[in-house]
Amino acid sequence: MAVAMKGFHSLQMSVVKMNKPFISLCPEITRAHALTLMEWLEDERVTRYLSDSRHVSRSIEQAIDRTQLPILTHLFNRGGRFFMAYDRHDDPVGFVRLIKTGADCEIVLVIGDSAKWGQNLGSRTISESMKLAFLDMRAEKLIAKIHPDNVRSLKAFLRSGFQLESESPALKLFAMTAGNYLQLLRKGALSDSAGIFITEIDKSRLESLILFEQGPAVIDLEHELERAIIVKPEKVARNVVTMNSRTLLQLDDEELEVALVYPEDADSGAGKHSVCSEIGAAILGYQEGDSIDWRISDRTRRIQIRKVLYQPESAGDFHL
Repeated sequence: MAVAMKGFHSLQMSVVKMNKPFISLCPEITRAHALTLMEWLEDERVTRYLSDSRHVSRSIEQAIDRTQLPILTHLFNRGGRFFMAYDRHDDPVGFVRLIKTGADCEIVLVIGDSAKWGQNLGSRTISESMKLAFLDMRAEKLIAKIHPDNVRSLKAFLRSGFQLESESPALKLFAMTAGNYLQLLRKGALSDSAGIFITEIDKSRLESLILFEQGPAVIDLEHELERAIIVKPEKVARNVVTMNSRTLLQLDDEELEVALVYPEDADSGAGKHSVCSEIGAAILGYQEGDSIDWRISDRTRRIQIRKVLYQPESAGDFHL
């Protein structure tokens, strides 16, 4: 799947049910990634609807030739933000480029691994890209320019809620506004994951917190707050992970006891994980028995909520 490309311009922790496709977007680009990109761009099926694809391939080749550094991230992020897309098995399957001009942002997306076409990886990549465009880059509108014959891309962007804004014989322009994105997120239309529950008090405190915190996990936390079902503290089910809960997790093959705390109380050595950490943002609002995929320490981990050992609300500790 590919979106129309303007030179190298017009080219992005996600939670999913276990039977749904999973995509994570990573900004670090290595020499091995660049070689994979070149291989994808030599596949006519991948480049069929990409204008100037030969120019793009040459740009990547020149980037490799110009430096012997193993990390090429800075070269790929000139003029926009570039991300490799990984599946649940941490295999690179595509790439995304986000180019912000004023309040608008253009997305160029390619699923380069043709063996994995038809698995809805394009739609999942679009969802992750919207998270970054609207919650990190603060774009007001996200634009995709698609060739009319590129049926896979057309379907993926329509499924993701994009609206057709204009068209010509050579190009269709689709757009998503920040307002529409938030509406769809709150309705649950953009998430394949289980619903999460957050108390009114926790949400108020966390909304204040994210104004002063930074980092990828904070973007994921804001995303979770926007899509959560908000309940009164006295009404939250006792098996939901709320703030200051202690929870028994299964992290791949490892059993782990975690206390979910605010940043000032964090002490990972003592099992106290900040809600602004990768694990903390991942488990907030889930219930016993839920399983999620989340990218932690540069690899995808499977997390199962085994048991909520202590929850302030069920214990009557509403002051926490």
